[in-house]
Amino acid sequence: MSTVRFIDEFRDRTLAARLAEGIAAAADTGRTYQLMEFCGGHTHAIFRYGVQDLLPANVKMVHGPGCPVCVLPMGRIDHALQLAREHGVILLTYGDLMRVPGPERMTLLKAKAEGADVRMVYSAMDALACARANPGREVVFFAIGFETTTPPTAIVLRQAKAEALSNFSVHCNHVLTPPAITSILASASDQESAEAPRLDGFVGPAHVSAVIGYRPFEAFVRDHGRPVVIAGFEPLDVMQAILMLVRQLNDGRCEVENEYTRVVTRDGNLKAQALMADVFELRDSFEWRGLGWLERSALQIRSPYAAFDAEKRFPLKSAAIADNKACECGAVLRGVREPVECKLFATVCTPENPIGSCMVSSEGACAAYYTFGRARPTMAPALADAS
Repeated sequence: MSTVRFIDEFRDRTLAARLAEGIAAAADTGRTYQLMEFCGGHTHAIFRYGVQDLLPANVKMVHGPGCPVCVLPMGRIDHALQLAREHGVILLTYGDLMRVPGPERMTLLKAKAEGADVRMVYSAMDALACARANPGREVVFFAIGFETTTPPTAIVLRQAKAEALSNFSVHCNHVLTPPAITSILASASDQESAEAPRLDGFVGPAHVSAVIGYRPFEAFVRDHGRPVVIAGFEPLDVMQAILMLVRQLNDGRCEVENEYTRVVTRDGNLKAQALMADVFELRDSFEWRGLGWLERSALQIRSPYAAFDAEKRFPLKSAAIADNKACECGAVLRGVREPVECKLFATVCTPENPIGSCMVSSEGACAAYYTFGRARPTMAPALADAS
């Protein structure tokens, strides 16, 4: 009897073995398949369950920038530190972000140890509750994430406006998936960028697509000629998506296919999209760690909610701040390097002492390699039964 519906059945060893056989049979031995899984959740699933070890040698997974904590540039981390240390606010954010090194390796966790009022929250509503409970303090929610976590931020902004909650504001760092994938592909297609990997297809994001649907990827496929298969996060989801991509490439097809039909539809969550459109608008450009400045790739708070925009409420200094020169996090995010190619990986840089953001986040590629045994290439995890 299955203990958890929609979980155990997607971790079945027998089905995994059959899928592995199917991929091996479908993969043309006369060519290679370079497939990027955009989302960090997929990267962790691939290594947690040993999916890469079940694939033939000519099917290679390239790890993408789908980790919102990882792609946040140093300048935005500096904004969080300024709010916490110089403006005396209660700063609230998600747990991963608290350990990301900023300028001079300062983190929000270290700022908290020095006396700044920095608190971890599990949801945007927790931040709103904090503002209600502390009417004499300025409370700032440092919001971060792709399209998945954007609707909850929109909800709290709407609620703050409805309540006229004058001590609450949001520092918005929500970024968008399709422009990042386009940037990655443009880099890979650039003849002057010899180090960029050739990419044949993409395993598309699951939770993001639950919100925006898979329709936005249709234009990407049409314009850039690379197939996309939306996949869930379980190991059999990922393997089925790989098989679907291999078959498309063999057939010369270029389509958006949806493996994650139990959650994702073509149009997505229309109510969530309407909510996002009411509260947010596109920024002209936004800096991504590893990818640089990308046009129309992030969101900002619309003018009706400007009173709750921390970037307008507080005088924050903005500056271009370079990453640690020895850290290859930017190259890892572009799919140009694997974590083990960074000389800091698993030596100076560990989850307990992270130098770059890719080692901090639970969706970071470096954290996946380290956690699941890729620090030493001979360690290959087997497909797990349990969570």
